[in-house]
Amino acid sequence: MTRAGLHPLQEILLQRIAIIDGAMGTTIRTYGMTEADIRGQRFRDAPKDLLNNGDIFSLTRPDIICDIHRRFLEAGADIIETNTFGATSISQSEFFVDDPREHGGRKDPEFYQKIIDDSFLGDLAWEINEQSARQCREWADRVANATSRQRFVAGAIGPLTVSLSNSPDAEDPGFRVVAFDQVKAAYVQQVRALIAGGVDLLLVETIFDSLNAKAALVAIREVFDQDGKELPIMLSAAVGRGGETMISAQTVQAFWTAVEHAKPLSVGLNCSLGPDLMYPFLEELSGRANVAISAYPNAGLPNPLSPTGFDLEPKDMARYLSEFAHGGLINIAGGCCGNTPEHIAAIAKALDGQPPREFGSVSVAESYAGKSKA
Repeated sequence: MTRAGLHPLQEILLQRIAIIDGAMGTTIRTYGMTEADIRGQRFRDAPKDLLNNGDIFSLTRPDIICDIHRRFLEAGADIIETNTFGATSISQSEFFVDDPREHGGRKDPEFYQKIIDDSFLGDLAWEINEQSARQCREWADRVANATSRQRFVAGAIGPLTVSLSNSPDAEDPGFRVVAFDQVKAAYVQQVRALIAGGVDLLLVETIFDSLNAKAALVAIREVFDQDGKELPIMLSAAVGRGGETMISAQTVQAFWTAVEHAKPLSVGLNCSLGPDLMYPFLEELSGRANVAISAYPNAGLPNPLSPTGFDLEPKDMARYLSEFAHGGLINIAGGCCGNTPEHIAAIAKALDGQPPREFGSVSVAESYAGKSKA
């Protein structure tokens, strides 16, 4: 039964388990890209190596990125993520700005204020986010039209390369390399660019520092209030073997308490652990949160001898995610590091027809109806 006012993805989540895509970085590596590929003509004179800056491929090799989106969609993904995990001025500075520590200095709020004020980094971050969103939008709509099944674009917002919670200096535990407002400013720019590119959702993911995530949520709220348009928010944390977020060390219960106020469409766990180790923490989160639950774990633990860099094959991920579904734990399922389109296809096939987890009130999704003025 259709409920008036529900966001379209919420309607799907009430009926079946939705599929989210796999690992962009892992899949890029299967194309055998080189330093020359990522640089292209535009970045041929960049002073640092760029090959690990996968977000730049959206500008220099959009053909590869679009092909990856196509493959994940054809594998059965309902939700595809923009290639923007590190597309903030703060994260991009790692590839374009000299590290002061190499010259006897240190990274500190003064350093990061220069990063925030740097027009090259700001323009670059905006372009990556907007172009990646447009690439996703094109392919999501193209496959949706071909299959008569709606697909959704999630704007990927990563955790940054800095922490607001912890000091990197054991001799000065009160020191922080960056200020909250600086992190918020970087996220504000990313959120606006993703929305400009046409995303359906905002996904704050791989949360290892809940204070960084708080800055992202404040940034999102600021953009919504100032620009008069709201989108659903998805949240996903990365936890260690003890079940705590890896830097802020919050338990699953504490993490949910810290972010519940944002009224997300979904909350979940990704990356961090293989699916077998993730199960008990996902079970706890599922028992506490009254919104949809997502899970997209790594394909096991890292293994440099594996073609994907991780142990689990598609059939393995399909089996583990089926166990999540049989346990009544999930509404959204997919894969993080090590998961290729073949993994997602296996997961989608295994979960086809399995009932979704029942969850609380639909008022969160209903609240998006009528809020958007654009």
